[in-house]
Amino acid sequence: MLQVCLNGARNRTESAHLPVTPQELAAAAREAVEAGARDIHLHPKDQDGADTLDPEHVGAAVAAVRAAVPAVPVGVTTGAWTSPDAGRRAALVRAWSVLPDHASVNWHEDGAATVADALLERGIGIEAGIYSGTPAAGRFLAWPRRHRVLRVLAEVTDTDPRTAPAAAGTLLNELSGANLPILLHGEETAAWTVLRLAAARGLDTRIGLEDVLLLPDGTPATSNAALIRAAHAEIRAASVPSRPRLSP
Repeated sequence: MLQVCLNGARNRTESAHLPVTPQELAAAAREAVEAGARDIHLHPKDQDGADTLDPEHVGAAVAAVRAAVPAVPVGVTTGAWTSPDAGRRAALVRAWSVLPDHASVNWHEDGAATVADALLERGIGIEAGIYSGTPAAGRFLAWPRRHRVLRVLAEVTDTDPRTAPAAAGTLLNELSGANLPILLHGEETAAWTVLRLAAARGLDTRIGLEDVLLLPDGTPATSNAALIRAAHAEIRAASVPSRPRLSP
């Protein structure tokens, strides 16, 4: 499964093509799905362009995207940067009137279980965000309701393409006992390296302007759809087994 991550915590100073408003998110989602995305992750924004869990903004973003691609699951963030207090984030989740299909919970953040429990109460799927180089895997595996999550979002935070594969391997080893679907992805200059690794291992993965602003050839991406098309080409190439060389 290839997920598109439409915007992340970025703003338009980083990319003029970043979708921010509900209408822009809907248009970007439609184009990405037409290009081959099968799941959507987005960050609802407030009037100032900052990430928010406010019910009004979450509802507007999710409703607009769902109307544009009604058959495709839509997920949102619950990152601590939206509100430092986990109890407050859980209260906002409980106040949502338009429910996403899933939401990511970062297990290196304090209060992750509190937010996750609120999502379970609402019947919202959970992507368990496990960052490499953090205690997140151990915290998640110690949570008694870990078997109820939708998938593990294995996030390689090492942005060096030379060392990110080793970081990914360590992270996957830490998660070996989870017995859950894993979506593996990287960030910035290592995003394409980790995507190829995920494809070679037969894992779900994602791409989008949240994770990387450049295409594999180093040129700026002008849309999420362009990244999705490039990702499919990379996945096809990484998934084709190499042919044995014939002896002369």
